Amino acid sequence: MTEYGDLTNFGVEIEEDGVAIVKITTGAKGNALGPDFWAQCPRVFDRLSDDDRVRVVLLEGEGEHFTYGLDLMANAPTFMGVMADAGEMKARRALFELVRKWQTGFDAIESCVKPVLAACKGWCIGGGVNLIAACDMRVASASAKFSLREVKLAITPDLGALQRLPALIGKGHTRRLALTGEDIDASRALQIGLVEDVYPDDVFDAEARALASLIAANPPAVTQGIKNVLNYCADKSIKDGEQYVALWNSAFLPSKDLMEAFTSYAQRRAPTYTGE
Repeated sequence: MTEYGDLTNFGVEIEEDGVAIVKITTGAKGNALGPDFWAQCPRVFDRLSDDDRVRVVLLEGEGEHFTYGLDLMANAPTFMGVMADAGEMKARRALFELVRKWQTGFDAIESCVKPVLAACKGWCIGGGVNLIAACDMRVASASAKFSLREVKLAITPDLGALQRLPALIGKGHTRRLALTGEDIDASRALQIGLVEDVYPDDVFDAEARALASLIAANPPAVTQGIKNVLNYCADKSIKDGEQYVALWNSAFLPSKDLMEAFTSYAQRRAPTYTGE
């Protein structure tokens, strides 16, 4: 039973330790991303942000693959619809607005208050690479494969990959992935920094879950603060970032969890954080 039953392209299960296991469940082959996905993506991550039970989001693909990316056939009527029976300028404006609307889905992942960990197995293609670039961390199974394949379809990647990947993997690797559309395996993804860790296939699910639990065990106000500060500082000077984190801590440092951290340390026991 999924927590957010009205969002059919996502399965959401919230565990007792605060890990929200979110599966992409589009129903299409390889979890290809159709029109409903784009409508539901910002909604599910807005809900996860507001759900006090959630401390970290573990994002997976249902079945063998993370996602094949854009479902070309399912989205074709939408593309055609915005351009049909319209003057050239009106059609281009409609297409611009459609792309901007789709971008809000992955923007919602980046701006989600809770840390988001992408767990990639099987294929992660096109829109999938755009998606994981918006996550806080990425791990892969040993057999996972990645491809920023839009160039093969005469499309310039437009869902955030070209904007986010340079900070993750560098300008050169971003250009190579985008300009060639080549496939890379998990070891190559790890080498260039697209993923932070690669786990053997037979223990991948358990290892990804353990990493999510490790994050969830920390004070939620602090993990959320770390994400907030890192996002703010991404395009700021060091001095601006230092001032921001000083202001953040002046507002949020005093807490019951801070006292629990000191008390548990003094008592030589594991802390129990409540988010208060």
